[in-house]
Amino acid sequence: MVTLREIAKAVGVSSGTVSRVLNFDPTLSVGVETRRAIIEKAEVLNYETPRNRNRKAEPKLRKIALVHFLSPDQELVDPYYVGLRLGVERRCHSHGIEITKFYNTNPSPNPSVLRNASGVIVVGNYDEPGLEWLIQHSRHLVFADFNPVSDEFDSVQNDFALATLKLLNALKSLDYRRIAFMGWPSSRGRGEFEEVRCRTYIEWAKRHGNFDPNICLIGLNTEESGYDLARKLMSGTKRPDVIVTANDNMAVGAYRALHELGLKIGEDVAVASFNDISVAQFLHPPLSTVRLPAEEIGETAVDLLLERVAGRKIVKRVILGSQIVWRSSTRKPQRKIGAE
Repeated sequence: MVTLREIAKAVGVSSGTVSRVLNFDPTLSVGVETRRAIIEKAEVLNYETPRNRNRKAEPKLRKIALVHFLSPDQELVDPYYVGLRLGVERRCHSHGIEITKFYNTNPSPNPSVLRNASGVIVVGNYDEPGLEWLIQHSRHLVFADFNPVSDEFDSVQNDFALATLKLLNALKSLDYRRIAFMGWPSSRGRGEFEEVRCRTYIEWAKRHGNFDPNICLIGLNTEESGYDLARKLMSGTKRPDVIVTANDNMAVGAYRALHELGLKIGEDVAVASFNDISVAQFLHPPLSTVRLPAEEIGETAVDLLLERVAGRKIVKRVILGSQIVWRSSTRKPQRKIGAE
């Protein structure tokens, strides 16, 4: 192992100077040429700082299990969760980590596979029995797109409530007054109107004194449901100024219905949504939507597992921000708008 003394002797400086240069001491006063000579000599001799040697000695994340709350078919029609999984896979690939994937199909994952994995990434919502089973059989757990009611486990997710408020406030500031919403029931069986975007919409509308249950419709998380609900919305005597859909899939269905009715999107009625899937920018007109960082959630989940395996003890709960992407399906704001 190369020592600081060997580098110092080769360059003609003290060992202390070499140490301070290689540890990037900002208080050290040394010439540029001397600093460069020390760094170059250290590289030639393959010198490693104690910090880097310790990192090499840290336990590695060799194998993880990815447990998904959706079935393969359900994930396939939801680009948000496809993106999340791809984020996990990309980060694992860059670190040479093997992944074993389990979807929400029978039979359940073999407990021995979970126990033999260095860590487990859990995607989406799970009820209490499911959570207890995962906790019982996993060494390190990270939850992606879900925050369990506990401060014992790492998690990373979007703040859907805040993203919804940002969008609704922005639409209100653009003089949209009759704002409709189309979504789906809570996946955890809490109630028809308890999915977070729907619940936030209802609370926001009531707070502003303009909630109308006739323009808050619940269906399925599908394009076809978006089509059916949009036709129902537009058949009423008081049509909405703008339709907010809980994701871009539903927005695609709403577009088809509005086009069939001969309505000009962005003029006769506006449409806004969530996710910013790739097709959103190619719709006619391009769709205004809230960009949710699905792939970054997957990447961050792997990073959290790496930290856990390396010895981090304190729990981390990571919230990633969202961004409204304004396109021609709505009017565009002239200034930045925040949440209430």
